[in-house]
Amino acid sequence: MQKEKIERMKELTVLLNRASEAYYAQDQEIMSNFEYDRLYDELTALEEETGVILSNSPSVRVGYEAVEELPKERHERPMLSLGKTKSREELRDWLNGNDALLSWKLDGLTIVLTFFAGKLAKAVTRGNGEVGEVITNNARVFRNIPLSIPYQGELILRGEAVISYSDFEKINRRIEEVDSKYKNPRNLCSGSVRQLNNEVTSERNVMFYAFSLVKAEGVDFENSREKQFLFLKEQGFDVVEYRKVTPDTILEAVDDFEKKVEHYDIPSDGLVLVYDDIAYGLSLGTTAKFPRDSIAFKWADELRETVLKEIEWSASRTGLINPIAVFEPVELEGTTVSRASVHNISILRGLKLGIGDRITVYKANMIIPQIAENLTGSDNVRIPETCPVCGQPTEIRQVNEVRSLYCTNPLCDAKKLKSFALFVSRDAMNIDGFSEATLEKFIGRGFLHEYADIFRLSRYAEEIMQMEGFGEKSCQNLLSSIEEARKTTLPRVIYGLGITGIGLANAKMICRYYRYDLNAMKAAQTEELSEIDGVGEVLAGAFFEYFAEEKNRIQLDHLLEEIEIVIEQTEETEQTLMGLSFVITGSLNHYENRNELKELIEQKGGKVTGSVSAKTVGLINNDVTSNSSKNRKAKELGVRILSEEEFIEEYLQ
Repeated sequence: MQKEKIERMKELTVLLNRASEAYYAQDQEIMSNFEYDRLYDELTALEEETGVILSNSPSVRVGYEAVEELPKERHERPMLSLGKTKSREELRDWLNGNDALLSWKLDGLTIVLTFFAGKLAKAVTRGNGEVGEVITNNARVFRNIPLSIPYQGELILRGEAVISYSDFEKINRRIEEVDSKYKNPRNLCSGSVRQLNNEVTSERNVMFYAFSLVKAEGVDFENSREKQFLFLKEQGFDVVEYRKVTPDTILEAVDDFEKKVEHYDIPSDGLVLVYDDIAYGLSLGTTAKFPRDSIAFKWADELRETVLKEIEWSASRTGLINPIAVFEPVELEGTTVSRASVHNISILRGLKLGIGDRITVYKANMIIPQIAENLTGSDNVRIPETCPVCGQPTEIRQVNEVRSLYCTNPLCDAKKLKSFALFVSRDAMNIDGFSEATLEKFIGRGFLHEYADIFRLSRYAEEIMQMEGFGEKSCQNLLSSIEEARKTTLPRVIYGLGITGIGLANAKMICRYYRYDLNAMKAAQTEELSEIDGVGEVLAGAFFEYFAEEKNRIQLDHLLEEIEIVIEQTEETEQTLMGLSFVITGSLNHYENRNELKELIEQKGGKVTGSVSAKTVGLINNDVTSNSSKNRKAKELGVRILSEEEFIEEYLQ
């Protein structure tokens, strides 16, 4: 019996670690949160029964390994996970007669901030709890982190970087293709915080909420966690919303939080309870994984049983075909739901879904409908062998443990429709008057085969005027918008081509790197492209592969015959800083912000990076004598530290 239990523990460990790797390192989901929690609870119960904990058990490992693209740094103190419960009574009993602080458990990315002499010196992600990634440059463009604070000693605090639901929805609305949309705010935040270029981070409205003070020498907090929170507020930090509770008020406070969570704009997956008495909490010590001074409360998911009616298959611009479960409508968290994304073939098969199966559904974080469990498990859903849009063959591809369905037809109308929708969107060619319904009609009538055809629609004016929903005025308005769009910029064109993963910000960076030379960009090799800040190996490979296709090059040539690329001012600027690399830090006097100075340096052919290295020509910092980490690094490497005035005098005049 013991042997069988240990074998089962080995199976669970492999499954859970694989799911953790996909979630934390690759921002992919190969099993639902509900399923993960169920398997995790089974594993910990077996560990208690057997007295055995495997060396790679997720119950003793914290998080996952940091990715390679960012510098790594070991935390001064290990960042442990929290023990958890779904029982309100257990939460009350845990207090053991003590006062505590009850706060949101935010669902984002945990960050450790370090301040020296009142200035932000370092920001590091949680990583695997022992080693994190240094993202200081990105933290500087979070929407609400103070870069200068009154306290002048060494200050270390922890908090959660998050993106609100409203900002998440705004960003997703700008993404035309379904498969490129972000799955949830946490994934979007994780990718935003860990960008190699903070220009992308700054566009994402990342917020930071402090939840723990680690170090602030010389300050008397009167042994109170709440006094620490109040101190952080005084320093200009947003602190996670909290309530001070006692055993008599804890249940009422939990109820109040539960009423708010449905409309709370910041992603939360539960609550955190921590003793207010600092000394008492510390005296309890820790387990191998959990601190004993705090505990997490996870909402008990509201489950509803229903019947699976069908699986819809939704095709997208890149050929990915997503399974969507359609079930008998049920009431969940105050709303009626009848559909839930199944995400991919791996999850579909893992749930053993079949038409007519009894399933239970819930809302992840009380927001997103998900299938929790299949009570029948008939596993009779057939994977379509042909695309639901074009009828051509499909194939299953596996990437990083995830199996997904794709249409193999490069001329699929779904791909055409989503591609044209992206091409005419605001950040691309910015042509008013095109809805997906209009594009679908034009494609169906044979008006549109390639991007250049958008600019040839005037030849079909008479026919368009006779179409339902059109008349002479609406047709002329559309044609006028098309004419206005003929003058455009190269980054808009590159983005509009729909190269996998290349957003407008990436397109701008690539154009700047190649000084807006389209021929050089088309001939660029993967290795060279991957060296561009904010691009990396995956995007570089997609960019190279796009232009390696002859049909793509031909279509671009046809498009260039129809449009005029506006020569941007940056191309006329004398390239006096070509090949020179700078780092900018601190506040500026002559420029509105660091981005403005960065733009100027790049216009003149220079490069601005986030950290000082041997290749850095100069560190631009008006506080030349400060003992900041960048100044110290510059001195170690013999890199000049220049004031703003010195930089202007030596390099811009």
